[in-house]
Amino acid sequence: MSAARNARGLLLAAILIASASARAAEATPPAAAGQAQAPAPPATGAPPPPSQAAVAAADSILTDMGVRRTLALVVPGMLTELERNVTTTRPEVKDQLRDTLRAIQPDFDKSAQDMYAKATALMVTMLPEKDIEAVAAFFASSAGKKYLAAEPQFMQRFSALVGPWRDQMSTDIVTRARQEMKKKGIDF
Repeated sequence: MSAARNARGLLLAAILIASASARAAEATPPAAAGQAQAPAPPATGAPPPPSQAAVAAADSILTDMGVRRTLALVVPGMLTELERNVTTTRPEVKDQLRDTLRAIQPDFDKSAQDMYAKATALMVTMLPEKDIEAVAAFFASSAGKKYLAAEPQFMQRFSALVGPWRDQMSTDIVTRARQEMKKKGIDF
């Protein structure tokens, strides 16, 4: 799996998670200081829970997009980084730290699995079931597989185009704004 696909998957996961958090914050009024909020009664007319087919399709989409793999790599990456950072200054604790990290990893792996479940649950809220199933079917098709294979390269090349364009636009906007403000007798 390429670094670009992993980065895209992690970015998607972060966006999905942030979106869900924002939606939950908007929907939940703040509790009065020191008071616990009573659970809201079930909304009448609330949408039914997603079908197993929709959840399976969402799982397929997120797996194909690299979200599952990206989330699975977060914990090992963080543990490796911690080990490297600590043992740089404390090499004598390397073996004990490694044993400790191995012992605690399953708890954090479970957290990554829970986050993936939340991403899947969020995905089924983003599109109607027929659309989720259509996207999953597209990704499973020959064209969808080609798209998934080409997308990381496209994003990398597109980013290479966008960076210089954005830099030039920034310069051009400042230059033009200065010119227009100068016409009004204001220098900045």
